[in-house]
Amino acid sequence: MADGRSKRRLPLRDPAAWDALMTTLDAWAGDDAPPVVTREAEARSDPFRVLVATVISLRTTDDVTEAASARLFALADTPSRMAALDPDEIAAAIRPANFYPTKATRIRDIAVRLRDEFGGRVPADLDTLLTFRGVGRKTANLVLTEGFDLPGICVDTHVHRILNRLGMLATRDPLETEMALRDVLPPAHWKPINMRLVSFGQKVCRPQSPWCSSCPLAAGCRRVGVGRSR
Repeated sequence: MADGRSKRRLPLRDPAAWDALMTTLDAWAGDDAPPVVTREAEARSDPFRVLVATVISLRTTDDVTEAASARLFALADTPSRMAALDPDEIAAAIRPANFYPTKATRIRDIAVRLRDEFGGRVPADLDTLLTFRGVGRKTANLVLTEGFDLPGICVDTHVHRILNRLGMLATRDPLETEMALRDVLPPAHWKPINMRLVSFGQKVCRPQSPWCSSCPLAAGCRRVGVGRSR
């Protein structure tokens, strides 16, 4: 039976509990653990590629994102070259990524700003990145962690859902989840927690009808909001 939320719970502040969570997830992933962001695996040292590929990836599958990014970067792989493209050229390259016409316009706008305002360099600052249209906190944090190897916590729907389902957090949205994690999560886990929970959320702790019967976290899970499970 699913647990209710009649009482707000405080974020779990026990570092050992977070260590145990990550250890369990590491063991579950084993040798099949994917890189933090598979689609940017070959471009980790290039913040611009991470930024553009992440914009393409929003609400788009990894395989589509990877192919679309490769086509686009074959045309232009720097802000100046990308800014010289017509939005229709960008759209044709990244199709069939979801919302590809809108993403194409935003990618070009980002490239133009980087060229004109930042000397062709992606800023390594969260607040500055958030001033770009189409760049939200998840994207900005990903650029910091993957492009610059700086501290950051990427929170998507998987991270938000799973941590609340476990009962380790009691937050209303991904932003609140990120802020809570910045307060309680040991720094060593900031970067890998997204990679682990996204994979886990896709395969086990799914949004609907999660695989609770085979979940390695089931014994300590409060199953907040879980109705039907397998």
